[in-house]
Amino acid sequence: MANTCLQFTGFAMSFLGWIGLIIATATNEWVVTCKYNMNTCKKMDELEAKGLWADCVISTALYHCITLTQILELPAYIQTSRALMVTASILGLPAVVLVLMSMSCINLGSEPESAKNKRSVLGGTIILLTASCGIISTVWFPIGAHHERGLMSFGFSLYSGWVGTALCLLGGCMITCCSGDTPATYTDNNRFYYSKQGPVHSGPASTNHAKSAHV
Repeated sequence: MANTCLQFTGFAMSFLGWIGLIIATATNEWVVTCKYNMNTCKKMDELEAKGLWADCVISTALYHCITLTQILELPAYIQTSRALMVTASILGLPAVVLVLMSMSCINLGSEPESAKNKRSVLGGTIILLTASCGIISTVWFPIGAHHERGLMSFGFSLYSGWVGTALCLLGGCMITCCSGDTPATYTDNNRFYYSKQGPVHSGPASTNHAKSAHV
């Protein structure tokens, strides 16, 4: 029962984390940057929101985005973050399906429990791989943006990626740890078998004792 609760909790956390990673991948407000120094940007009320797919200019009466279509001309941190976040979004789907189909409330015919455990471990491992992709992207991107131009603050997309990564990491660990094979226990038939073996082994001993008494 405890393993079932942990598995369901891990599944819920992983699913929410996967949704958070998708939101982070699809939106463009990862970091807020500034061309000039901070004081000048605050006075001009002109900031830039930088994301995986576009650079947006934020001001009082303007919000204009320029799509980053020159793939080969983009910095390495943007290209790598794109690839990793897309990979994380794609890997999350089979991982969630595997964990869902390994729940104790879902039975696929006369499937043994060991098959469910293997499927659950595989799903948890893929979720941990998804979290690893999110960790690299959400850490490397703000560092690269800071070196390229002044980093002023983090955007909601980056926060969504951090929360999603943390949930996937915790959920994947819970699923993987609670999906081990249960140890085999002795059944009534085994106990009956061993109880029957007792008299068989005691037979020669009692016979020898009778012979020694006769002598």
